[in-house]
Amino acid sequence: MNYLLLQVETAVPEAVSTGLFDALSPLEKLLFTMILLVLFAGGWSIMNLSNSLVQMQKARLLAKVDPEVLKEVGIEAVAPTIPWWKKVYDRMTDYVPLEKEQDFLLDHDYDGVQELDNNLPPWWKGVFYISMAFAPIYIYAVHFSDYAMSSREAYAVEMEVAAEEVKAYLATQKNAVDETNVTYLADADALSNGKIIFDSKCAVCHGKEGEGGIGPNFTDSYWLHGGSIGDIFKTIKNGVPEKGMIPWKSELRPSAMQEVASYIISLEGTSPANPKDPQGEPYDRSAEETEVTSSK
Repeated sequence: MNYLLLQVETAVPEAVSTGLFDALSPLEKLLFTMILLVLFAGGWSIMNLSNSLVQMQKARLLAKVDPEVLKEVGIEAVAPTIPWWKKVYDRMTDYVPLEKEQDFLLDHDYDGVQELDNNLPPWWKGVFYISMAFAPIYIYAVHFSDYAMSSREAYAVEMEVAAEEVKAYLATQKNAVDETNVTYLADADALSNGKIIFDSKCAVCHGKEGEGGIGPNFTDSYWLHGGSIGDIFKTIKNGVPEKGMIPWKSELRPSAMQEVASYIISLEGTSPANPKDPQGEPYDRSAEETEVTSSK
């Protein structure tokens, strides 16, 4: 029995769910408390302001009635009272009546506009003091604790997220490539995919090693229809019907044509057996910014 009671007592704290306030970090609790205090102070100020306006309106109405008439009905005319918050505000700003402003003018004169020697508005100083009090909390939370990230850390995280978004976007744009924006793919996966396509669709005319056959040799620097990545892509895409090469744009996706075009460029400079004689015009690939690599 004692064992069962012990189990129940130890299980009770775990069963009690934590409230929303308990789940907040100390910094979030402090901010939440400050927000509540501001809301409370704002509501209280509005209530006092409303009461003061009522009293002012009452005094204004009494001033319109003849005091002798009021005395006959037992009502004494009262002088308008100044709310306490107005007195505090005037004291904090060193409020000067308009008729005494000449005593507080400074020597500064800008095109006839003169400057009074008054204090800064209380709300401005209040914001300034609150900022000063909050600064140590912010510095500790951001730079010395795990509650928040610094601007540098936030920037690094945002850059990582942006890089992933760019990568995901580019993945959806693989088939948007054409002869005007195609680039050489030097990574092993792209060249491997290009070789598979070449072996299944191009080797029958150009040889397994690109040495040429019915079609021209791809291992030298001579090209019949241009040797840039854009020219090769265009040739694969549209074909050369007058010489028996069919257009592949209806069978291959643009990304696949880019891969096989990159593989064809990688064959340049290799040494296959029985290469076909050069055909066409030489193409200087050193002028390109792409790096030509050999698949062998």
